Amino acid sequence: MKTNKLTRTLRILTSTLSIAGVATCAGILPVVHAQQAATPAPAAEKAPAEEKKEMTLLDRYNEGGWVMHFLLLSSVLTIWFGIDGVLKTTRKRAIPPPQVAQLREFFRQGDYVGAYNYAKGNYSPFCDVVRTGISFLPDGKVMTEEAMFGEIARVNGTLMGRVSYLSVIGVCSPMIGLTGTVLGMMKAFDTLGSSGVGDPSKLSSAIGHVLVATASGLFVAIPAFILYYVLRNRITVILHDIQEAAAGLFRKMPYESFTDYQLGDDEIYAAPPNWIATEDAGHQG
Repeated sequence: MKTNKLTRTLRILTSTLSIAGVATCAGILPVVHAQQAATPAPAAEKAPAEEKKEMTLLDRYNEGGWVMHFLLLSSVLTIWFGIDGVLKTTRKRAIPPPQVAQLREFFRQGDYVGAYNYAKGNYSPFCDVVRTGISFLPDGKVMTEEAMFGEIARVNGTLMGRVSYLSVIGVCSPMIGLTGTVLGMMKAFDTLGSSGVGDPSKLSSAIGHVLVATASGLFVAIPAFILYYVLRNRITVILHDIQEAAAGLFRKMPYESFTDYQLGDDEIYAAPPNWIATEDAGHQG
């Protein structure tokens, strides 16, 4: 009797637990499904992020702003002045060996008029110095040497004329780039002051963009300075070689033999004082 009651009680308890479990599962499953639907997809299932666009040289140029136009012009002038300076400071162009040999032959023969005409008709820094020296032979050794030194100084000024612009470009290019950077920074911080730091990456990107101008200015200035000092040293060596070659021609020159002679076609402007001519006319009268 007691056994039947106990069995019946266990059956009722088991049925009650089963019903409660089914009801609980029925209430939980919709919530789980709703949470799964609301949960974002895993990172692996997201669409791949757009790849960062690779910057081209033209993009970098545009980032630098309007100062990049001046830096581009400076780079072109650097190449031009550099090539021009290298070509003009070669030994074969400044002291052509055929001209040296021909002038030596004229000097051996004592044909100074022929040497003058040859030097005048064949352009080179060496011929210009020799021609100047020949034209001053009647004025003595001191005047001849001073005239030749003056001509060498003129040649130095001619050769250094365009080379000096490389130094100017080397000094001004970083300043131009820095100007573009400062103006870009002012614009970036003005934007920051009005809109706040919403995205720090945008501010850092803007600062990186304006630094392009400074970097470009340095890229132009460094080669310009290197070319300037290299060409200046080449000119110094060339002028020394011209002076040495010309001095070899005028060594042991018999200056006294040229007294009262005029070599060359340079016009002589110095005339006797006019009061001497007046006194001579008065004596004759």
